[in-house]
Amino acid sequence: MTAVYITIDTEYAANLPGSGGPGSRADNFARSIRCDTTSGPVGTGYQMDVMDRHGIKGVFFVDPMPALLWGVAAIEDVVGPIVARGHDVQLHCHTEWLALAGDDPVRRRLAGNLSGQHIKNFPFEEQCRILEWARDTLVAAGAPRPIVFRAGNDGANDDTLRALAAIGLPCDTSHSPALAGRGDCAITLGPDVRRPVLHQGVIELPISCIEDFGGRLRHGQITALTLAELLGMIDHARANGIGAVTLVSHSFELMSRDRVHRNRVVARRFEGLCRALGAMSGSHSATYAMAAPVLEQSGEAPVMAFNPLVGSARLAEQAVSNVLYASSARRRAKQSLLLGLVMLGGSTMAN
Repeated sequence: MTAVYITIDTEYAANLPGSGGPGSRADNFARSIRCDTTSGPVGTGYQMDVMDRHGIKGVFFVDPMPALLWGVAAIEDVVGPIVARGHDVQLHCHTEWLALAGDDPVRRRLAGNLSGQHIKNFPFEEQCRILEWARDTLVAAGAPRPIVFRAGNDGANDDTLRALAAIGLPCDTSHSPALAGRGDCAITLGPDVRRPVLHQGVIELPISCIEDFGGRLRHGQITALTLAELLGMIDHARANGIGAVTLVSHSFELMSRDRVHRNRVVARRFEGLCRALGAMSGSHSATYAMAAPVLEQSGEAPVMAFNPLVGSARLAEQAVSNVLYASSARRRAKQSLLLGLVMLGGSTMAN
């Protein structure tokens, strides 16, 4: 059986669109966790509704760093419903919140005067303190002791893994083979490492990927692949004896970029994935609490071969999504451009 981990980075936004800052906690929760839209909420509660409907479980990587500003209660409000409904909570960490905490005593104890967008921007000793505090804060908010970590923006390095080992957190899933060498992750693993491996004292759980245009790799994120590609990736893993598929999403991923409307393209994709996975034989949804990660014989694994027709369909689907659900100003500009192209095409045909 291939275990499919639907992992959702669950986080307050350190810089909400249009606000220039974290804003009030209530507003941030509504726009980043509950994800209120003009047609109802599409955040963690809605995501759990969809998964529960189809009998599957998700993994919510919760960022406790906003507790620096708002206290543990801000994290309890996120963790409580997830635990109550039987889904998995693991550790996430966006270090941008350290700068927002200003001269807070806890912030000074964790990082002194240092700040950085990524955990990798901090020396080893500070990483140990930050990660230990984040883990303990997550537990204080009601989560079971986490066993898996994912860096905010995937911005980890080898020191991050050594720090995780030092504080007794055995697994990490910040490495994305599709983004190796061109993303924010600085862990010294290449695109060929696509199965769980032991690295710097912890088990690294790579994010799954498929082959893309030009022989590149495309990461397994709900917004990055079509439903056909997501299901094809799972079928390919099962056919090739790959033990785990790790997919990525976010608490706010089913919203438009201005966090006002439901992104119906991505929402349908998420719902279709959950429905198919719930009915699938040979593969099953998994959580790290239910099925602890295990090392495989080799870090190498075949990827699903590129299909030009499926890839082209993705480009078309993403174009529609971007036109309909980009930020308001960009959406209006793109809609005007699309309308102009349609009118130009009609004029050309008339001539």
